[in-house]
Order: sequence, then structure tokens, then C-alpha cells
Amino acid sequence: MAIELRNPHTILAALQVRPHDVLEVRLHAQHPEGAWKAVAETAHDRRIPVRKSHARQPGKRRQKSGGTERIGAGAALVKEHSGVPLEDLFADAENRNSGRGLWLALDHLQDPHNVGAIFRTAAFFGVEGIVVTRDRSAPLTATVCDVSSGGIEHVPFAIATNLSRALKLAKEQGLWVLGSSEHAEKSIWEVPRDRPWLLAIGSEEKGLRRLTAENCDDVCRIPPQGNVGSLNASVAAGVMMAALVAPTKS
Repeated sequence: MAIELRNPHTILAALQVRPHDVLEVRLHAQHPEGAWKAVAETAHDRRIPVRKSHARQPGKRRQKSGGTERIGAGAALVKEHSGVPLEDLFADAENRNSGRGLWLALDHLQDPHNVGAIFRTAAFFGVEGIVVTRDRSAPLTATVCDVSSGGIEHVPFAIATNLSRALKLAKEQGLWVLGSSEHAEKSIWEVPRDRPWLLAIGSEEKGLRRLTAENCDDVCRIPPQGNVGSLNASVAAGVMMAALVAPTKS
């Protein structure tokens, strides 16, 4: 199944990582600039059809079922990314990145913007892989891909039907499982960084499920410094990623 991507950075990443899955690129600008110019040039190099349409001008609005939408500078039809087998995601995990490394597990996150933002941040911080749950979670739609701004192409991911089993497999491969909860006593700044972690992020409303929490080796929180006591799931994930990949003191 193909999806329509509209973020040029996401499209460019797909062209670079899996060009065989990019079916065509459509440009609405007569002379594309910036990222869209790079998209057009890369597509030409990969011999992928680039279709130009001057009938629609970028920035204007077109009618769509349920209302109108703003016309972007282009789009691309790309086959859905199916991910990798769970076993491959954790293969040789203990020996990667000098025995450290960071993986994520998303426990029933339902907001596609949160999922996309987490993929983008994960790519920024060099996360080794992400486990997403198949049921009661945001599917990896075009919205997730576009919000990730290419992150979903650069961070390997696996779709798990049973997250508890996935966490147990991670432990078998040498990972330590760290849960995130605003009710935890330990601060993220107290978590040792000299080991490979799999950070479990709970859903926006309920947090970590009981079975997920029971499979964690430790649980931590981000202690608030002001008058707001909690963070959006993707923002909290970003803070924790930054903390866990920070260099250890020599």
C-alpha cells in the first residue's frame, strides 16, 4: 500500500534510504527550491518519475472532503514502511555503541503527532531502534512520517503484537528496561548511563500499562522545576533521550 508524503525532508530520506519504494514524485512549483530541489534532483538520479503540475499553485487552497487544505510545493507516493523483525532490532545490542546505546518502546501511544515527533527526536539523538505496539496505537500513517521529518526512515523500528514479550527479548539481548512515569521516585538524572537502555514511553492518558511496568528494571521521572507538573509525551521522551545519551564523566 502506498501513502502520500508531503514533507520534502521525509521524501528525501525515503529516496536516500529505500528509493525502490518511492513510486513517483509530484511537484507543483515550476522551479523547486531548497529541499524540494534536492528531492527533484535525487529522484532524477534514482530514475524515479517526477511529474510537474503547474495547475495548482503552492500556498493556495483546494477543495477536499470535509473542507479545504493548503496546497504544498509537492508530494510523493511511497510504499508503507514495514519495519524490521524484532529479533533484528535487538541483534548484538549489548556490543553496540561501546556497550551503551538507547532503544525506545512506545506503549500504546495514540497521537500520530507524538509518534512522529518521537521518531524525529530519536533520529537526532542516534537512537538504535524503536518498538511500536500494533494494537490501540497510532498507525504509522503519512502524518506520522511527515511529522518525523525523515526520522522514520533513519531509525529502525519493529511492530510488536505483545510488548511484554518484546521487553523480555530485549533483556535477553543484554538491554536494561527503563520505564517513564511521573509517579516514579527516581529522577532521570540519577539513572546510570554506562549501560544499554530500552526506554518505555507510556500512552498520553494512562501512561505505562501494568504489564509493561512490571517488566521494567527501573522507573524514573522528569522532576518538574516550575508550576506545571507534566509534559507532553513526545517532549518528555525528548528530555529523557537527551539525558540518557549524554556523555558519561571520564
